[in-house]
Amino acid sequence: MIDLDGVVRRSYTGPCFDEQEFDLNVFVPALRSVLAKYGIKYTGQPLPADDDLADRVFAAGIELYEKVGTYCVDTGRVIRFSRDEIAEALRNAPSKAVFGEGDNQKALVSRAPESPERPWCFLGAGGAAVSDERKFFALVRGYAKIPDIDSLTAPSLANVDGHLVRGYSPLEIEACIRSVRLAREATAAAGKPGLPIMNSIATAASAAGKIAGSSFGLRPSDGWLIGSRVELKVDFERLCEVAYVRRLGGHVVAETAPVLGGYAGGPEGVAVTNVAYHVHCIMVLQGSCQLTFPFHSTLQCTSSPDVMWAVSISTQAITRNSHFPYLNLVYVASGPLTRQCLYEVASVTLNAVVSGGGLEALGVARATEVDHMTPVEPRFAAAVALAASGMKRDEARPIVGELISRYGGNLKHAPKGSPFHLAWDAKEDKPVAEYEDLVGSVSEELREMGVRLGALRW
Repeated sequence: MIDLDGVVRRSYTGPCFDEQEFDLNVFVPALRSVLAKYGIKYTGQPLPADDDLADRVFAAGIELYEKVGTYCVDTGRVIRFSRDEIAEALRNAPSKAVFGEGDNQKALVSRAPESPERPWCFLGAGGAAVSDERKFFALVRGYAKIPDIDSLTAPSLANVDGHLVRGYSPLEIEACIRSVRLAREATAAAGKPGLPIMNSIATAASAAGKIAGSSFGLRPSDGWLIGSRVELKVDFERLCEVAYVRRLGGHVVAETAPVLGGYAGGPEGVAVTNVAYHVHCIMVLQGSCQLTFPFHSTLQCTSSPDVMWAVSISTQAITRNSHFPYLNLVYVASGPLTRQCLYEVASVTLNAVVSGGGLEALGVARATEVDHMTPVEPRFAAAVALAASGMKRDEARPIVGELISRYGGNLKHAPKGSPFHLAWDAKEDKPVAEYEDLVGSVSEELREMGVRLGALRW
């Protein structure tokens, strides 16, 4: 398989385009061509059960990546691979990755649609911002105490000693160091010192911040979340991170986020682009797994029906045809202590797990509101995910449809919910009574719909 040196060499020798030319004259025409060739059409059903369509989406995504490759914004050149090289990379890609240490060590493996295999539960804040170190510690401790957690996704620090953290500044380095130390202290306080932190240092804007902060408590058994630019682009900042992590012997959690309403177009284009990203994650980012969150350009979430269709069919396409571990991110429009938030979390979780994905779960109102997150939303998502294991697509489809009917019309004006200190009792490590009652009420609704959900006890 092509190594990182080979990727970097091709970033200097591949075909040359300016960025807009790549977008409009390379990516968009190639995507339209494969959509037509393979007859990929949006069916309107958020959770399809069409194996032939899933396999055509996979074939279209592989052909798209062969035609397009990955654009390096620093050199203005395209990193391209032959069909044989892509096929070899898919054959030789990792089938599992072992994260964590001691009692908290576990292997992330691939799943398949309708699989009874327990989905990976990557739980927490998803890098959303908290205002101070006290809240950061309390949140991470609460996340680490979730019984079903396999790995932690930490928040980012918005301030250090009352000063706003700005990227590419000395304060970014300081914030990265503090966030790693705080996360390690909090997981130890929760009794899980070996729990893997799989989004590395969410506070980091630069490779320097991520690399510097990691030496203050991250381990090779943790995960370094390294993102891509839309669509099918990479920069040297990210490849510098890859070089560091690979040399360290750590895991790259390769992150992708095709945008519905951008150059990928509608749900059909987003689904096929997500498959192309799967190869990009293996070959360019040299990942141990793919973490993806196709999202809506205006609604800023993954819980709209059209995005959910793209997520479901591309997840089925990937998990039917690749053994490379794969996770979906639950990214909702509403916030804590709202019924809509729990409906969104449940529908996206069911859709992803039944389609064959693992899970990164959070409950952050579009990740735009500081301190608007608690351990309740990811714990609820994990409970739904475990209940969905082994569920058939035809069984889950009406449940997903019913949940969407309860929130779909309110995505544009979704409630931002309550901040951390009003929704979570940090002293007792439990939700406030009102939130506990709300979770119980929505859980009962899900049971009535047919989700075999156990009781959540705090």
